[in-house]
Amino acid sequence: METESEPYVRLSTLRQLHQVVADLNTARSLADTLQTVADGVVAGLNYQLACVNLVRPDGDLVVAAFAGDPAAEALITGRVGSREAWERRLAMSVPWGDLRFIPHTEGWVLMDDDVPQWHTDGPAPRFEDEWHPHDRLYAPMYAPGARSAQPGGPAGAGRELLGVISVDRPRNGRHPGPWGQEALQMYASQSAIAISNARLRSNMQRALIRLEREQQALRASEESFRQAFEYAPSGMAIAELGGDQHGRLLRTNDALCRLLGRPASVMRRYSFADLVHPEDIGTLLRTSAEGGRAELRLGRRDGTYVWVSLRNSVVADTADGPRFLLTHVEDIEERKRHELQLAHRASHDALTGLPNSAELRSRLSARLCERPAHADAYQGPGPDPLPVAYEGGGHEAYEGGYEGGYDGGYEYGHEHEHGFGFEPAGGGAYDHHVHMVAPTGGDVDDGTKGLAVLFCDLDGFKSINDRFGHHTGDAVLIEVARRLTTGVRDGDTVARLGGDEFVVLADGLGSVDAADLAVRLRNAIIPPIRVDGRAVRVGASFGIGWAECGMTVEEVLNSADQRMYVEKRSRAKVHRRAG
Repeated sequence: METESEPYVRLSTLRQLHQVVADLNTARSLADTLQTVADGVVAGLNYQLACVNLVRPDGDLVVAAFAGDPAAEALITGRVGSREAWERRLAMSVPWGDLRFIPHTEGWVLMDDDVPQWHTDGPAPRFEDEWHPHDRLYAPMYAPGARSAQPGGPAGAGRELLGVISVDRPRNGRHPGPWGQEALQMYASQSAIAISNARLRSNMQRALIRLEREQQALRASEESFRQAFEYAPSGMAIAELGGDQHGRLLRTNDALCRLLGRPASVMRRYSFADLVHPEDIGTLLRTSAEGGRAELRLGRRDGTYVWVSLRNSVVADTADGPRFLLTHVEDIEERKRHELQLAHRASHDALTGLPNSAELRSRLSARLCERPAHADAYQGPGPDPLPVAYEGGGHEAYEGGYEGGYDGGYEYGHEHEHGFGFEPAGGGAYDHHVHMVAPTGGDVDDGTKGLAVLFCDLDGFKSINDRFGHHTGDAVLIEVARRLTTGVRDGDTVARLGGDEFVVLADGLGSVDAADLAVRLRNAIIPPIRVDGRAVRVGASFGIGWAECGMTVEEVLNSADQRMYVEKRSRAKVHRRAG
């Protein structure tokens, strides 16, 4: 007869069970909970040894806690048994409700499997329910909420196994009776709840720690970005991407505000489209949002423009997709100025600053085409529209010859109104080609206006070089260049062809206008030129040619050159003396 069947024994055990179950809920961590489960079996259920085997993420079971024998605890804690071996043990065992019992008479087949175990030898039982050291009693722990197994069914069928409590050496030396089995089964159920709660708390704590770390990393990243944005040595801006206010500046750093001379509060009223130079708006619109680059001019507060390099990238939102445009703005004013200086040096004479031979040919070539102006008769309806362009509407005519036509002169090498050089060849009015024609009336003005090419050769320059040296000769060339440029209109070209030869391109002139211009320029050159306190004089011979479509650049220049030599030979030697 079981002593545990006595009412006062059951009450005492129930009180102990109540206490150990209460202790399960006071553990602060999963490891503490597992050790509390093992300790509770020894303290409240009257077993000398208890082991908690916990299911790992890979399915195998690890000895997570041990109670009752320090030597055994040191030996098997942390060891792992395969899931297959555990399932074999639970399947071959005798079901006591949810408990599983393997008597010593059958357990010998398990001696060599990989489940960690601790046992000692002992004599055969003296009576039927006496506990043998090789008896094995397991209390599987299943996830809360799972349905109970059918009596006699497979162990854990349809339920999630959390772990197994294995017990040994009951203090009364007997197999547990119905009350002891019920108490151990109930304790395993409560332990499963406590382990699940501990895992949940542990997962929540890890999630909170991870969230806090992510938030700290996000704050650190935002602060790093803010500092990198605000204190970047070059300009940076964040703008709207898409929507009704696409491109509107949301934020600009101090470097960009200084570059454009505008405070941040004012910058938020604009987009880059409001600030870009009108000629560069197409470049801006063609620049892609992601990885786009462009070099263009942005307006300063004082009305001037500065060359910048824009580089775009998209700041993406993981939920809504791209939202903001991050633009890096680099000041390239000095580089652009240097590039223009290099281009100017390549296209201009180093001594006089005038366009050189290559630039002259480029500008002249831009005005010519291969089709002669009157090679094909007009086949369309109505009158031929081509001559209309030369009846005063196609060119800026000289009214009254050159009288009053040279008020301001034309300074070569001056800067563009926005700070960068002259218009390139082929730009402006040259975008739409107008055929060049030449006057045919000789010295009589027939009303035709064309592009006059005046070829100028200095008379007596060689003798100055020979008598006074190249220093004086260079000074004479510089002064002649200055007098020629002040004697023509803005938009005309004065170029140095080489040596003492110059060429003037003057558009919209008739025959009389061109002849009058040659006389005026010659008269401007003749006055003495003072160099180092010495007055020297040079003369000039001019030949007038005309640029006409169907001619090559060389043909145009040769034509003017030949006329210059004709004019030089026809003039009396006294007019060509110098010195």
